[in-house]
Amino acid sequence: MDNKNKVEALFQTMVEKATLKQHVYNNTLDAFNLIKTSILDLEKKYTAYLLKKGVPEEIPFEANSMSDFEIELRFGGDVLLFMMHTNIFEFSRHHEVMHTDYIYEDKTRSYCGVINIYNFLSDSFKYNRVNDIGYLIGRVFVNKDNHYFVDGKRELGYIFNNFGTNKVDTSSVINLLEAAIAYTVNFDLLTPDYELVKEVSVYEMKNTRDIISLKTGKRLGFKFQADNLNDKE
Repeated sequence: MDNKNKVEALFQTMVEKATLKQHVYNNTLDAFNLIKTSILDLEKKYTAYLLKKGVPEEIPFEANSMSDFEIELRFGGDVLLFMMHTNIFEFSRHHEVMHTDYIYEDKTRSYCGVINIYNFLSDSFKYNRVNDIGYLIGRVFVNKDNHYFVDGKRELGYIFNNFGTNKVDTSSVINLLEAAIAYTVNFDLLTPDYELVKEVSVYEMKNTRDIISLKTGKRLGFKFQADNLNDKE
């Protein structure tokens, strides 16, 4: 191949890869906007539920769209933060998805946009407890076919793991949101091991006494990564 053909082949590869990634990005943004719309719809349904059932208004269920790529949902004592990454990723060759017929048939299906789902305590933001811990409870991967796969805790990673057939639509997004909320509601704050909190410095106590600064997280001092489908928590 002469130099001219090499350069043209290089340009073609570049254009094909960029076009693929742009397509995946657009699908991921559409999926994220659908998540936003569905969250706002759930907020309206909760307001109607309050009126119907007479639930105290101080029990919140509030959405806040923070940017084109972030939306938070506050409910009870929790916050779910949905964040779309603006870059496109490929699964590691060791990931289980890479060993499916769906990917074997077309390698470009493994390029995905990512929407991360984090769980924080509402009080962490309310009282500016900047040392508190949040947890990544799920990652939604969206590809060029508008198929999705969820890498996550419990039912999030158990129900939504058929990459070859799961397609992003209103029904699938609602199911995902319901699973994320259900997991969060049942993911309780545990008392940390006494040995982990028995000491506190004078600096910590003097400078952050007014915001209850001792680091707080639902599984602080425990191995959250070890959670599995058989856990009691």
